[in-house]
Amino acid sequence: MTNLFYILLIIGLFYLICGNLYSTPQNDIDGVFYYQVGEFEVYTIVEREREGSTSILLNADEDFLSQFIPETGFTHSTNAFLIKTPEKNILVDAGTGAGWTILEKIRQIGVEPEEIDIVLLTHLHFDHFGGLQDEGARNFPNAIVYLSNQEHNHFIVSEARNQAAIDVLALYGENVHTFGGYVLRDTLEEFQPLLNEVPEIFAIQNPGHTPGHTVFLLESEGERLLIAGDFLHLALVQFAHPEISATFDVDPTEAASSRRQLLDFAAKNSIPIGAMHIVYPGIGNVEIDGDGFRFFEISN
Repeated sequence: MTNLFYILLIIGLFYLICGNLYSTPQNDIDGVFYYQVGEFEVYTIVEREREGSTSILLNADEDFLSQFIPETGFTHSTNAFLIKTPEKNILVDAGTGAGWTILEKIRQIGVEPEEIDIVLLTHLHFDHFGGLQDEGARNFPNAIVYLSNQEHNHFIVSEARNQAAIDVLALYGENVHTFGGYVLRDTLEEFQPLLNEVPEIFAIQNPGHTPGHTVFLLESEGERLLIAGDFLHLALVQFAHPEISATFDVDPTEAASSRRQLLDFAAKNSIPIGAMHIVYPGIGNVEIDGDGFRFFEISN
């Protein structure tokens, strides 16, 4: 009887240890949401949440907005995304850097800033690249930073150049790489991977918010996810009415066209979509609903 007890105890401890080693990551970190895409672990990282304002929308009056906005108001979120592949740690956008929030949450997930191999920038607005540095030092010293050619030309080279972006990217020197991206089509058969070392990530042009605004498509083991930057800013309104753009959009008309095209692609292909200004968990599914779309947040 005693021997049987010890045998059962050892078996129980074995399964407990193995379970801890191979358990699925849990959503037990405040402001972090875990989502699995094939072999990829994807984490929404909320940098900050604050009270939102409808004043950011163009051509939307109060009577119209009252159909979508609760009387109690709504929350605006700023997010980044961490992708853990079997080989690489990839950050999509870096937030503003305020309060070192993203750095701390990355550490809580189990990744040190020095272990970030790649940073993919959706575009060059400060709330997406500011967190690349702190007081003139790289926050991700070993990372290669990728952004689109169009974005680099507009904000770094042209008369519209953004000095803050120039200064931050200069810290990364030769570790800043540019790419072309692909025009969105009904299928991805002609697309080539963005990264040779991670062939399951594709860059899709999504201009309008900025000239080189980019959406990243992840595809692993038959599962997909779109990480769509600032393709919208106020989800309560812009899913249902993608024709409404924001004051932040460089070209509001083009932004509206790109937004509708992306949502149509996501809905028709049943691809979940995540974005930097969708409130926690920041990821959901899209369905066509009349002339617009409906968004259903994902839960684990």
